[in-house]
Amino acid sequence: MKRIPMNNPAEDLIQIVRQPIDPLVLMNHVRGPGDGAVASFDGCVRDNSAGRATLYLEYEGYEPMARVKMLEICAQIRERFAIHRVAIVHRLGRLEIGETSVFIAISAAHRGPAFEACRYAIDTLKRIVPIWKKEFFADGAVWADGEIPPATPAPKPESD
Repeated sequence: MKRIPMNNPAEDLIQIVRQPIDPLVLMNHVRGPGDGAVASFDGCVRDNSAGRATLYLEYEGYEPMARVKMLEICAQIRERFAIHRVAIVHRLGRLEIGETSVFIAISAAHRGPAFEACRYAIDTLKRIVPIWKKEFFADGAVWADGEIPPATPAPKPESD
């Protein structure tokens, strides 16, 4: 049987989905026989934001560019940390309280690189990937700070 190299980017899993994310599937995807650690980050929808009760969230994204940026993050992780595999999955659409919006799993021979790479992945994703979050409350909705979607031109007023 052919042995797969421990640092094979082809084994990384990068997805943007509209259905619920299964963390166990992703944890199992990254785990290999030479790994002593799998670190993960589970970004989930909480029931409040800035003291207001949140009803649900909606995520929008520019999918082609988001995928490219997620692949860039994987490449950066491979350059900076001694890791094995990476899985990054972000969900778009309406999410209810408690659902996972983003899940990252990273395997490595040792826990230090796995933890550091996981932290780097989520921090970088939040900064550079074009995915935006809208929070819905009983009295209205707002785009989350720092996550404003691209502007759409306002309709021109009709002339009389």
